[in-house]
Amino acid sequence: MTYLVVVAFVAIIGSLASALFFMLRDGQNGKAKTSNMARALAFRVGFSILLFACVLVAWKLGYIQPTGIAAGR
Repeated sequence: MTYLVVVAFVAIIGSLASALFFMLRDGQNGKAKTSNMARALAFRVGFSILLFACVLVAWKLGYIQPTGIAAGR
């Protein structure tokens, strides 16, 4: 489970970095703007939702246990 979370975070950060790159480079030197930045941000949202769903499923199946403050306090 730890490896899945690390890979998901790397994918999220990579997607943000590529969106930044496309934001800075698209539309320069007379080139038309592309939808690459929006696509990269959409992938970031997808990776975030996938990570959240995987954490919920892992909790439900008992692969991970909550720690910290007890519920209801």
